Amino acid sequence: MSTATSAPPMIKAAAVNKHFGDLHVLRDIDFEVPRGQVVVVLGPSGSGKSTLCRAINRLEPVDSGELAVDGEPLPAEGRALAALRADVGMVFQQFNLFSHKTILDNVTLGPIKVRKTPASEARQQAMELLDRVGITDQADKYPAQLSGGQQQRAAIARALAMRPKVMLFDEPTSALDPEMVQEVLDTMTELADEGMTMLVVTHEMGFARRAAHRVVFMSDGEIVEDSTPEEFFTAPTSERARDFLGKILTH
Repeated sequence: MSTATSAPPMIKAAAVNKHFGDLHVLRDIDFEVPRGQVVVVLGPSGSGKSTLCRAINRLEPVDSGELAVDGEPLPAEGRALAALRADVGMVFQQFNLFSHKTILDNVTLGPIKVRKTPASEARQQAMELLDRVGITDQADKYPAQLSGGQQQRAAIARALAMRPKVMLFDEPTSALDPEMVQEVLDTMTELADEGMTMLVVTHEMGFARRAAHRVVFMSDGEIVEDSTPEEFFTAPTSERARDFLGKILTH
């Protein structure tokens, strides 16, 4: 038996349910993300996409069911949860950079504090990551001095600095001006090409077509379709997905 088949999926959700009051936002969610796969989650607003993304590192507790990362069930709290979060990189719609720290300090903070990386080594790794996302020249600036696209690329570098096993992206381009969206998507596409396991909640259909191995379509808290981008965009099986694509692709 090869290691590829015996390795647990990087993300596994089994019978996951979540309510906000009377609203059932995640309904019996079952899905897996194998290591090295890029899964894009699509769906209309309020379909549960962001809640699912946030549940995977327990930013959003669930009511029932099981979530596991790399074969480890999600701990409820404490040190084990902190360790899990260190293995799961998260990039949000808002960049969440520390405004009073330089870009370089933003990227080195986690490795130094959490991973106990020596400062000189953390700085060297951070500069390599800033180079990778194309903003080495912004290292000594503060977040407010950067464009939105540069800030989001800095946020990606900061997440990568923790050497995560998996990256979660929750609508990473939705707060950006249109001309900045592509530079962030290009950075994400490069990550995908390098084999990073990624779960991406996005409205960017081009990225879904180009970079995803799978498209998961959610509506009303349920996974309605789970297929290849080719199948999803050319022959969706559900009425809800056809309706969604009809609205999106005719604009």
